[in-house]
Amino acid sequence: MDIYDISFFLSTMWVGPFWFYMLVYPQSERTTMLMKGPWFFVGPIAIWFALTLFNPSGLIELFQDMANPANSLGALASLLATPAGASAAWAHMVAGDIFVTRWIWKRSLEQNTNNWIAKSSIFFGVMLMPVGIAIHMCLGHIKNESD
Repeated sequence: MDIYDISFFLSTMWVGPFWFYMLVYPQSERTTMLMKGPWFFVGPIAIWFALTLFNPSGLIELFQDMANPANSLGALASLLATPAGASAAWAHMVAGDIFVTRWIWKRSLEQNTNNWIAKSSIFFGVMLMPVGIAIHMCLGHIKNESD
């Protein structure tokens, strides 16, 4: 196992407990405390910075190659085809997923969204973020039956 495998594993596992609490215990005080500060996304962001500092040449080459607009996509594809690029991109995506999922969770509580809709949105917020956002935006206005 190398540094990139470890970073992939750590960035994935970092968001797991936060996601679990939003999904299983959305109204718990503990969940609210966990989601108050920036800790839910700090881990993957720190991993991204560490990977970038560990191998800055990939990012430097990307910016140099992107100076030619005809080669922008090829430069990005080349970077993502490396273990360093793929693990950094993964940390970046995981940070974005948990950040958006927190927004979905918070809005679901504020709007008293139906539990199944909220949980589906939160589940897909991390698994397939566009699907989680779509569920929340299309169905998030549906309230719990007790209202």
